[in-house]
Amino acid sequence: MSQFSRTWWGKKFIEALEEVSDAGRLSRGRSYANNGRVTSFAIQDGSVVAKVRGSVNPYFGVYKEPLYTTTIDFQPISTAKWAAAIALIASRSSLISRLLLNEIPDNIEDTFAQLGLHLLPHSEKDFDADCSCPDYGNPCKHIAGVYYLVAAELDRDPFLLFELRGLSRQALHEELVKSPLGQALSAELQMAQRSPQIAISYYTRPQATPAVAPAELRDFWQGTKRLPQTIEPLPETLVSGIPMKKQGDFPAFWHRDNSFLAAAEILYEQVRAKGQL
Repeated sequence: MSQFSRTWWGKKFIEALEEVSDAGRLSRGRSYANNGRVTSFAIQDGSVVAKVRGSVNPYFGVYKEPLYTTTIDFQPISTAKWAAAIALIASRSSLISRLLLNEIPDNIEDTFAQLGLHLLPHSEKDFDADCSCPDYGNPCKHIAGVYYLVAAELDRDPFLLFELRGLSRQALHEELVKSPLGQALSAELQMAQRSPQIAISYYTRPQATPAVAPAELRDFWQGTKRLPQTIEPLPETLVSGIPMKKQGDFPAFWHRDNSFLAAAEILYEQVRAKGQL
């Protein structure tokens, strides 16, 4: 199921949900995410609100396609804990540089774990999901479908992980830039992002070089040094046969007991000797 997302952070989000939720129920919602049954989907201030089309089921007296409201509220990290996390991130150049370049380090979750925090869902206490459908199980297939859409949104914007936990991208950037390392990196990035300067020409203009007349015409045509009277023969170049050697001594198409490479060497030697006749 974690293959629904393309990026590692989207996959990690689904994997984290699989650890704290019923994997069977999650799989039921995957088709809802793929088949367009979610009619509206919005994320704001750590909350996800979606409208999901249900199924017609005369057995339960449902003769018209229902529309359910699904909400997922993620538990925000407190301001004090965010301050500790940002201080730890800002002290490590490998983390702060990636974040200032709008990239998510693959070890970001390990960094949060050092403080006893989790950016990804770690337990059922990290989020609260609710759906207006009659299924009392959680997650129902409608909630599960919205989970997969959240993972797809993470593929497009990985900083949504921070927003779901109560810190926007802009606020994160502003806090990181306040640190000494963040100030140095931010200044360097601003210099690298300067607008291009207007150039008169994009090509190097040719420059005239005065010609130096030779002392004698003989030196001009024949040179000051004589060419070698004999030419040494070039060394014999053997074909390495790398594509063949990659197959090994016994490739899949070779059903004999002897080595395929040894047989090929004999064959090529015979062909080469015949070509010299």
